[in-house]
Amino acid sequence: MFLLLKAPFASFRPFQSGSYRSTTPVPSPSTVYGILLNLAGIEQRTATDQPITLIRDDLPKMEIAIGIPNGSQSETSVLSQQLHNYPVGASGKELAKKTYGNKYWIAPVRREVLVELCIIVGVKADQELCDRIIKGLNGELDESRYGLPFAGDNNFLFDEIKVISNKEIPFAKWYYPLENNTRPSRGICRLTTWIDRADNTKTNIQVFAPVFCNSPPENAWLNLPPSNT
Repeated sequence: MFLLLKAPFASFRPFQSGSYRSTTPVPSPSTVYGILLNLAGIEQRTATDQPITLIRDDLPKMEIAIGIPNGSQSETSVLSQQLHNYPVGASGKELAKKTYGNKYWIAPVRREVLVELCIIVGVKADQELCDRIIKGLNGELDESRYGLPFAGDNNFLFDEIKVISNKEIPFAKWYYPLENNTRPSRGICRLTTWIDRADNTKTNIQVFAPVFCNSPPENAWLNLPPSNT
């Protein structure tokens, strides 16, 4: 099954800190997996009454491929914003008098944003799961689900998510993980393939590179959840 997803604005941020927040050109495989589960009405989290919401270990398996259709008008822009921090304890307390009751812990930041995002996602999964995704898109799932499928930041939503036939698959730039000792390539990026919420040092991140093909090459398909989880 293949899905076409479009959003006027999107931002997929890797783990980072500082005054400049970048975005990857496509959502990471772990993000796409979460979007697909959301559409299918499948809760990814364990109990939500704990300090850390862990990921269930009985989630459905699937293969995912991610690409950007040829001719996509997506581009990266930069926003300047004020970041309002809430310090712990008495940090910066001496600054409060200077702002006369206003917020006193503000820092300027710059954020990258994808404009006119258009991506294509390939899914290999059991027919039952594919049917649930389609029912979720059609509003036919008689089950509650958590939140909305958003395009990275929770204030960016998709305008369109639709199933396309194999005949409609466009010539696209498909992202595949680079192997060790691979020659340098243009357009490489680091994408999260799986997140370990209990221990972030065990989160899986790989280097990906794009290749233009009529359909996803074999090495562009990723198994999620990974077999080592």
